[in-house]
Amino acid sequence: MIPAAPVLPTLLVIPTGIGCAVGGYAGDGLPAARLLAAASGCLITHPNVMNAAALYWSDRRIHYVEGWALDRFAAGALALAPVPFQRVGVLLDAGIEPELALRHRQVVEACRASLGLPLGPVLSSDVPLEVSLSLGPSGSSWGCLGRPDELLRVGERLVAAGATAIAVVARFPDDPEAAALAAYRHGGGVDALAGAEAVISHLLSRHLGIPCAHAPALAPLPPDQDLDPRAAAEELGHTFLPCVLVGLSRAPDLRPEPAAGEGLLHADQLGAVVAPAGALGGEAVLACAERGVPLIAVEGNPCLLQVSGEALGLPVLPAAGYAEAAGLVLALREGIDAAVLSRPLAPLAAPD
Repeated sequence: MIPAAPVLPTLLVIPTGIGCAVGGYAGDGLPAARLLAAASGCLITHPNVMNAAALYWSDRRIHYVEGWALDRFAAGALALAPVPFQRVGVLLDAGIEPELALRHRQVVEACRASLGLPLGPVLSSDVPLEVSLSLGPSGSSWGCLGRPDELLRVGERLVAAGATAIAVVARFPDDPEAAALAAYRHGGGVDALAGAEAVISHLLSRHLGIPCAHAPALAPLPPDQDLDPRAAAEELGHTFLPCVLVGLSRAPDLRPEPAAGEGLLHADQLGAVVAPAGALGGEAVLACAERGVPLIAVEGNPCLLQVSGEALGLPVLPAAGYAEAAGLVLALREGIDAAVLSRPLAPLAAPD
């Protein structure tokens, strides 16, 4: 039997809240992640790519890493330690109405009973977390948290009670008549929740040093006949929590570098990074580029930003879409020079 090629640890980044055509909705980046995981044998990505509300996909080749931790990993400050499971504690915002809070508690019980996930405890904050939403000058989504102290305090209590990862459910403002929400549901605009979600998960992960992710609590929306398929996963139930619990249940531990041990993933093992061609200015991508990790820029995933390889002076491997990106990852994994796959094929430069 011919042995398989060694895995090529690959980083997939689709930034949150910037209107990406792929990955800017409810888990619509998942098919791309699955394909890249198959091509690479080892994919590191973040909740924005994997979270599809009531839908999820569990794959041992995909490592679910919160955005702040992903940046730290790419910068060489954290190693990732795959583990058999995490015990996921759940933090419920006191601002969630009793009936909606009950729905979220029932999701936790359903994931225990139907999926066998080790979950708990479930704790509520003493006061509302006070989430507010806004848009930045570029049109990307952003948000604020009125009580970050309460978020961190309850997070500490969950860790003291035995949680090794934390799912946060915060009450987000409802605005069913907003033009931005209508545009998003119809396939345009930006996910207005994503920026505030990133603030919450970044803050908690940085403070506790464990995997964290967020699910917003919202009132259900009325049915929409013209709903874009990419937004449909958010319309399936009362909560967005199931995908977060599944993702966190196998999220790797975070180990400060230098870290030693069997099976750890380190930044210097990365063989490729894949990102939208117009969104190459993030910390993770730039850290990889600085170390010479091949950067695959997906031109078929437009967004609000125009931070390209050309604008940054970075060499990139252009890909028309994620299928082509997966082909480039596979070429790198097999030791094939991607340049020889295109025509015309330029000759090697003669020596001086």
